[in-house]
Amino acid sequence: MSKTLKITIQLIIVCSIAIPLLWVGYYVIIMGKESVVLLADYPSAIGVLIISYYGIVFLCILLWLIWQIKQLLDLKNEKIKNELLHLQSQVNPHFFFNMLNNIYGTMDKDIDRAKKIVLKLSDVMRYSIYEGEKPMVSLLDEITYLQQYIELHQMRYHKTIAVSFEVDTPRNEQIKLMPLVLIVLVENAFKHGVERLTKDAFVTIQIRTNNGILHIEVSNNFDSESRLNSKGIGLRNLKRRLELAYPKKHNLILEERENEFMTKLQLQYD
Repeated sequence: MSKTLKITIQLIIVCSIAIPLLWVGYYVIIMGKESVVLLADYPSAIGVLIISYYGIVFLCILLWLIWQIKQLLDLKNEKIKNELLHLQSQVNPHFFFNMLNNIYGTMDKDIDRAKKIVLKLSDVMRYSIYEGEKPMVSLLDEITYLQQYIELHQMRYHKTIAVSFEVDTPRNEQIKLMPLVLIVLVENAFKHGVERLTKDAFVTIQIRTNNGILHIEVSNNFDSESRLNSKGIGLRNLKRRLELAYPKKHNLILEERENEFMTKLQLQYD
């Protein structure tokens, strides 16, 4: 809406309210009348025109208020969308930097292995960039992405990692969810668990669906000394993303016992 149009509408509203008030004020204050009947001495046709005019003004005010409310809601939604995109863009940078360093170190030792890592990494990055921009993706695509991510880690490390990945969800069910949600839980398990352990590292992942709710549990062991310095930025970002995209439709639980950390997420997708 242009500035000129806004000023015009404001002037019409002010004049429409001021004129009858001045009219009543004139008869009550100047003429000394105790009561005033508007349009009593005017032909009925004029009364109908004036009433119609005020009806149109009232309708315009109502439409203007609706438009203002819509603008505020659109602005709020745009802010939420921008914040989600900002938080989403922070997913996996640590992992990608480490993978690039790993490829660099592998080039002189095992060129064939380095090539395989590059190809696998390109698939993971492609999904993260292109699918990550979409508002919703399929659960099956997210699961495939997790599997590729885990395979990259297994190719990267020179140590044995015990990974258990169980999925119990109907393959013909078209389940949609916000992209790059589940990866944060898995990434956290590798970053703060596997990456800091020299032996006996494990990651357990369980995904299932039931009555319109997605359940995912991720557990890992960790080094208790290095755990104290963990800031958990990824999980904090995930909490904020869930608050924005799934208000009152999610439950995120973090549990720590001895040298094991577990995250549980329940997400209502129906």
